[in-house]
Amino acid sequence: MRTTSALAAAATAVAALGLAAPVAAARDGMPIGPSNIVALPSVIARGGQLTITVDGCPQGGTATSDAFRPTSLTPVGGSTAKGTATIDNRARPGAHSITVTCTNAGRPLTHPNAFTVIGGVRGGLGGSTATGATPTDMAIGGGLIAMAVIGGGVFWMRRRAEKRI
Repeated sequence: MRTTSALAAAATAVAALGLAAPVAAARDGMPIGPSNIVALPSVIARGGQLTITVDGCPQGGTATSDAFRPTSLTPVGGSTAKGTATIDNRARPGAHSITVTCTNAGRPLTHPNAFTVIGGVRGGLGGSTATGATPTDMAIGGGLIAMAVIGGGVFWMRRRAEKRI
């Protein structure tokens, strides 16, 4: 009875090892491609620089998106590759995806909504791109100064008239 159960346990172990061996050989023999894409910062303005880090690309590759030009990824150690992309000034505000294709073959990997581009501020009437005082600012300031001079003159004239009485 002991030999039967020991034989059954050995047969189960050999079968499990036999089934796992082809999976391990396929993983070691074939490149698996990118497995994780990280984009930092996750919220960025137009013209900003986005750092892309990818696991599973030991020989580097290329990152593409509709918000930046194709960017080269260089190996940084192990199976990780890294690159820096500059966000296009005409990129539409909102979420964007990144697709990475590794040099060592494998399938490309797409990370949907990897980062968000924020647009310009809608300033309305108060928004301004000019520096310094505008003509409107000068007119308002001049009017306030004129009112202060007139008010001071009236106050001085009244005080002067009180002394004569």
